[in-house]
This record gives sequence, C-alpha cells and structure tokens, in this order.
Amino acid sequence: MTWQNRAHFFGIAAQMMRRILVDHARGHQRRKRGGDVSKVTLDERLVAVTSSNSDVLALDEALTQLAAIDPQQSRIVELRYFGGLTESETADVLGVSRSTVTREWHTARAWLHRWIKSGRSGALA
Repeated sequence: MTWQNRAHFFGIAAQMMRRILVDHARGHQRRKRGGDVSKVTLDERLVAVTSSNSDVLALDEALTQLAAIDPQQSRIVELRYFGGLTESETADVLGVSRSTVTREWHTARAWLHRWIKSGRSGALA
C-alpha cells in the first residue's frame, strides 16, 4: 500500500488495530472456546489489569452507533483509543485543530460512557 503521509498511515493503523482487537475478542467469546463461561484464576496476583473481551465488543458496538450520529467523534475515539495517538497527532490525522479534538474527545467519551452504562439504550436521545 502506498501511504499518502504519516497521518494516513496512523489512520489506517488505528482502524486495523480496532479490527484485530474486536476479532480477537469475538474469537474468545465463541462457544467452542468456552463462550460465556468465566475464566477464573486461583491466584489474584496473576490477574492482569486489561480490558475484558466484552469491554472491547461493547466499545466497538458503541463506536458503530456513535459513527452513525457523529463520524468525526467516532474517528477521534478510534485514533486515540485503538491507535494510541495524542490529541495533537489525532488533529494532524484529521486535519482539524487540537482544540476541536479535545472538545470532541470529551463529548464522545461522555456519550460512549452513557451508552455503555445504559445497557445500549437510551443514550441515543
């Protein structure tokens, strides 16, 4: 693939990371791998502090809903969360100001939090 610039590369990388993480989470949710069976460790010191598969899937579902309402906010979350970009880097990728990214990032996070906590309903209003 030919990259137009550094921003184009990071934009595609964030999209691919999202797809990889979602596919991985879905794979672990499949019934043949235990599906909805909880995995428990006997030693609490071995528990890693990471997002669970269901968290990644809920975020993906919420981002899809957010994209239908505000594609730019969805893209900002994707770049920041899955791509690991800073606000300045995200602004460069999207061709907007840093203050726009900051404002939209806060708004998107609040919307996503409401949507996920509401059980995937009610936050659309």
